[in-house]
Amino acid sequence: MFRVAQKTVASGASIRAAAPCRMMAAKSGTWIEGPLKMDTSLVHAAVSPEPKTGAILTPLFLSTTFVQESVGKYLEKGYSYSRTNNPTVSAFEEKLAILENGVGACAFGTGMAATTSAISATMKAGDHCVITDCSYGGTNRSCREFFTPLGMEFSFVDFRDVENVRRAMKPNTKLIFSETPANPMLTLCDIEAISKLATAHGAYHVVDSTFATPVILRPLDHGADMVIQSLTKFYEGHNMMTGGAVISKTPELAAKVKMIQNIHGNIMNPFCAFIMMQTTKTMALRVRQQSKTALAVAEFLEKHPKVTKVCYPGLASHPQKELADKYHRDNLHGGMLWFDIKGGVEASIRLMDSIQRPWSLCENLGQTESIITACAVMTHANMVKEDRLKVGITDGFIRVSIGIEDTEDLMRSLGEALEQA
Repeated sequence: MFRVAQKTVASGASIRAAAPCRMMAAKSGTWIEGPLKMDTSLVHAAVSPEPKTGAILTPLFLSTTFVQESVGKYLEKGYSYSRTNNPTVSAFEEKLAILENGVGACAFGTGMAATTSAISATMKAGDHCVITDCSYGGTNRSCREFFTPLGMEFSFVDFRDVENVRRAMKPNTKLIFSETPANPMLTLCDIEAISKLATAHGAYHVVDSTFATPVILRPLDHGADMVIQSLTKFYEGHNMMTGGAVISKTPELAAKVKMIQNIHGNIMNPFCAFIMMQTTKTMALRVRQQSKTALAVAEFLEKHPKVTKVCYPGLASHPQKELADKYHRDNLHGGMLWFDIKGGVEASIRLMDSIQRPWSLCENLGQTESIITACAVMTHANMVKEDRLKVGITDGFIRVSIGIEDTEDLMRSLGEALEQA
C-alpha cells in the first residue's frame, strides 16, 4: 500500500478539491472553498485533527504490529506491520505526494535509500541508465560500485546540454537520472526537454530536486516521472533526522517503488516521520530567507578582491541564469553556492580551517545553521578523483549552505576568514 494524494494542481499546491459553487453555511473545522497555496499546504496537507481527542497534530504511532479483528478482515484497517506501512509514516507520505504534485510517495530512512530504491524499481541486469556526471557523491558511488557489478550499465554525461543525453541513449536505456541544481556545482538541466527525450525512448526520468525543494521547483510539473528528495536537507532543516523520499507521477510507478521499499526494509521510522511533518511546515519560510541571504552573500563574494569565482543560480553571472529563471519560481534560487579564492587549494583550506561561528565546518546542507563543506574530503570523497576534478570539484572546493542567521553576521565572519586565507 502507498498513500495517494487526494488532490494535485499545476502550481501553488492545493490540498483539497474546490467545494461546490452553491454557498453553504460556514462551519468551524471545514475548509474554505478553492485551492490552497503552497504555504498553507506545507502546514496542513494530509493533516486533520485526531477524531477522538481533536489533537491538532497527526499522532505518533510507535507500534511494530497491529492487531487484526479476524483472519477474514486482515488488513481491513490498512496496517499489519510497520516495515510495510505505519499510520504516521503513511500520513507523511501522503503529505509529500501532495507537496510534490505526485500520485504516491515512499519515505525512506535516508536520501541514499531513496536513490537506490528509485534505481532498483526501474532497472534490472542488462539495463542502461544515462546519469549526470555531477551528482551527490553517494549517488555516483552507488552506480559505479553497487549497481554496475549487478549487471547494470551507467553513462555519466554533462546534462547541461540535452544533446549529450541524447547521444548517450542506447536501445537498453531504461532510466535517465538528473539532478538540478546539481550537487555541488549548481549546474542545471532542462527538465522538460529531457523528460520528452525519456518518454520518446520509453525510459523513465527521475530528478533529484533536493537543492530546489518544491518551494522552488516541482519536476513532476515539467514532465518528470519521479522526484527524489533527501529529506535530511531542507525538508527537515534542523540537523535532527535523516530521511529520503521518492514521489511518483503514476500509481504503477509508485507501486514499484513501494515494493522495493518493503523488500529492502528501508522505510522511514515513525518518530522521524512525525518530526519531519512538523519541520516541513516552515520550509517555505526558511527557503525564502536562505535564498535572500544566499544572494546577498554571493554578491558580497563577487566583489571581494580575494575571490576569483562565485557560482549561484540567482547571480546574473551564472552561465545558466536563463534556465534558472525558467524553472525556479518566485525568483528564488535556493540556499546553496560555491566559490574559489586566490591562492588555490592551500588558501581555500586555510579559510575553511579558520572560519568562525556562526559558520560550521561540516557535512549536510539546507539547515537552519550555515555550513561550509570541503566536498573533496567530505561529501564527494568517494568519487574517482579524476571524475571529481573533471566536473570542477577541486581539493580546495568551497561549498556553502546558507542558514537563517543574520546576513551581516555571516558576511562579517566570512570576510574575516577571507582576510586570513
